[in-house]
Order: sequence, then C-alpha cells, then structure tokens
Amino acid sequence: MRSPRFVALGDSLTEGVGDRVGGGWRGWAALLAESLGPEPAWFTNLAVSGAQTRDVLEGQLPAALALRPDLVSVVVGVNDTLRRTFDIRAVAARLDQVYAACTGQGAVLLTACLPDPGAVLGLPGALARPLARRQRAVNTVVHALSDRYGAVHLHACEGDWITDRAMWSADRLHPGEPGHRQLALRFHALLAARGVATGPAPSPEPESPAPTPTASLWWLATAGTGWVARRCTDLLPQLLSLAADEMRHRARGTSIRLDLRAGAAVSAALAALSPGEQRPDTA
Repeated sequence: MRSPRFVALGDSLTEGVGDRVGGGWRGWAALLAESLGPEPAWFTNLAVSGAQTRDVLEGQLPAALALRPDLVSVVVGVNDTLRRTFDIRAVAARLDQVYAACTGQGAVLLTACLPDPGAVLGLPGALARPLARRQRAVNTVVHALSDRYGAVHLHACEGDWITDRAMWSADRLHPGEPGHRQLALRFHALLAARGVATGPAPSPEPESPAPTPTASLWWLATAGTGWVARRCTDLLPQLLSLAADEMRHRARGTSIRLDLRAGAAVSAALAALSPGEQRPDTA
C-alpha cells in the first residue's frame, strides 16, 4: 500500500511559522504528515505566509490538484480579516470553490476554524472586538462549508491551548513548536477516528528548547515587527475607525446591532452560494 499523498494549503500557520527547524519552518502539517501511516506521507506544503483566500484559490489550488492528493488541508482566512478589503461574501465564495475542487477529486478535506487575532495578541477591547467579529464570521462560514463537503474539521478556536502562553511564539500570533504539535495531535486524532491516519500520533514533546527571552525580543525587533507591519498597514486606519464605532455603540448600549449586522452578512454570504450536493450520510 502506497503512502498517502498529503498537500497543505494556507498561510503562515500551515507554512509552519513559529516552529523553526534548521534554517526554515516545519509546522503542524509536516508533523502530521509523518504520522499518517506506517511510513511518512508523500507531503507537499504549498502554504505561503500572508496568503489570503484569493491566493489559495488562484495560486495554490491549481498546483495542489495537479498533484492528485489523497488528503488536502485548507486552513486560511486570518489574513483576510486583517485587510481593509475584508468581504465575508467573497471569502465564502472562494472557500466554497476550493473545498468543492478538492473533494471533487476524491481527496479527504481537512479544515479548521481559528482563534481571533485580537484576543491572541491581547489587544484592547475596542480594537479586539471588530477583529473578533470578523474571525467569527470566517469561522461560521468554515463550519458550514466543512459540513457541506464532509470535511474533517478541527475546532482550533476552542480549548485551553489558546490562552496557554507556552503554546505560542514570541509574536503571540503564531504557535511555537508546542502549539504546532498540539495542532498536529488534534488533527491526527480526528483523522484516526475516520480511519485516515493509521500511524502513531505525533509526540507532544518539543524537540527544541524554548527560545530565550533575549532571542524572542530580537525576533520581535527584527523579523516579527516587519511581519506585523506588512500584514496590518492597510488595516490600521480602518481598524481605528471600527474601534471608534465600537465605542460609540457601547456608550449607547447598541453593540448588539454590530453583531446582528455581521450575522446577517454571513447568512447572506452562505445563501449566495450555489446549492451543493448533499453528502450520502445526510441525504
């Protein structure tokens, strides 16, 4: 029996940022690939730091389909929420196309919903709440489409690991090696329950010592600061405006209107998608 073909799509989380091995990144997907069977899977990581749903649809997906994978992971969306151009209807339409194309080839689809970046970064409430609302919108879409396409779905936006500082790298936005190992373990458990993963589970124990405070500060002062600046420059003016709007609504006691507006946008985004075929187990 040949080793499964596993292709990973997404952004810096799947690229492995935060889990440095040698001169590059490893990450949860590579750790998972080693545990899918008695022998490591045939693994290709197409994820790129900074990728949005458009990048996955237009760039990564065609390359993935050409590889005829047995398993495809699609974990993306946080970078969409960090842009002033955020549009949940466009995000939903792109994810729908990506999921449909992967499952249409017969691949097992692996997805995840993610914690909102504002909470992970510890931003003040007025700044964090608009980002949280956006991430909840993306997660709701991912939940709905994962069910629609029968994906193996990980609720990565839940659990103690989110608030455990030891799980995160110096930038507080990417998992460190322990966090990537937790993701790999949780994905493996879901795949094992489906009979997809037959190898031993990844070890939860880090192979490398935790970065020293000095090393972490140096990373933040150099690469880390640049990373955040590249992702958020175009969002900052809009985020300040959203924060001001947030404070006005809280002062008036009308914050529920913002939540209702976001919920209506998600419902409209899902309703706009063309009807998909029902899965055999739900028909």
